[in-house]
Amino acid sequence: MVEMLSYDFMQRSLWAAALVGAICSVIGVFVVLRGLAFVGAGTAHAAFAGVTLAYLVGLPPFPLAILFGLATVWVTGVMEEKGQMKLDVSIGILYTATMALAILFIGLMKQYNAEVYGYLFGSVLSVTPEELWGIALLSLLVLGAILLFSKELFFIAFDQEMAEASGVPARGMFYLLLTLIALTVVVSLKIVGAILVFAMILIPASTAYQLTHSLRQMTAYSVLFGVFCATSGVMLSYVWDLPSGPAIVLLATTLFFTSVFLSPKRLRRVVPS
Repeated sequence: MVEMLSYDFMQRSLWAAALVGAICSVIGVFVVLRGLAFVGAGTAHAAFAGVTLAYLVGLPPFPLAILFGLATVWVTGVMEEKGQMKLDVSIGILYTATMALAILFIGLMKQYNAEVYGYLFGSVLSVTPEELWGIALLSLLVLGAILLFSKELFFIAFDQEMAEASGVPARGMFYLLLTLIALTVVVSLKIVGAILVFAMILIPASTAYQLTHSLRQMTAYSVLFGVFCATSGVMLSYVWDLPSGPAIVLLATTLFFTSVFLSPKRLRRVVPS
């Protein structure tokens, strides 16, 4: 263990995993309460399309990933607001369209690029110091926005119509939530990959939901589970030479089913009255 932590790349990987585990878990609470799981999946593939375009034309991947992710969530939000299409339908269309773009951009590349596939499947052990700084800055931005507007975000997560009737700028808060989801996805791409990133947003919060009725406790448990699974998955991937993304997500999934089995909510239902 001590030898593992002596390597610079492992220190960077663990810091990056802890940041991603925390930010995914916090935003995941709102995603679970608001029922936006599919938005995370669609945004992940849109951001990956931005990454592939960046490598195709020789630009840094983060800015284009952010641009594609934000464009996707904003377009779906506008289409739902105008009554043109339900959120899950529009995100499903953009999900497939952006994934098709990503495949097209990969096909246009003249040679194999391993870094692109790192963003698809996750490659936390190869995080560079510059990428770690980028992850840290975006994480602070997302966490700061959540702390600043936590009451409003929780309100619209439970009942957007009631929030609007109470004077909360519900539509603005909804777009803010979509923006924070997109930024969280971009932060997490290099760690768990586009295919699995929405699992890290969804699973820790869903695990915490099984164990408490309190929003404060749900958020705390979610962060605890997310950081634990992310950092433990990194260490397992190093020790056993496993892909980091699947290791993190499968550990989180195991924890989720354990929480379902031990959930006070489930036990309360099965105890005879």
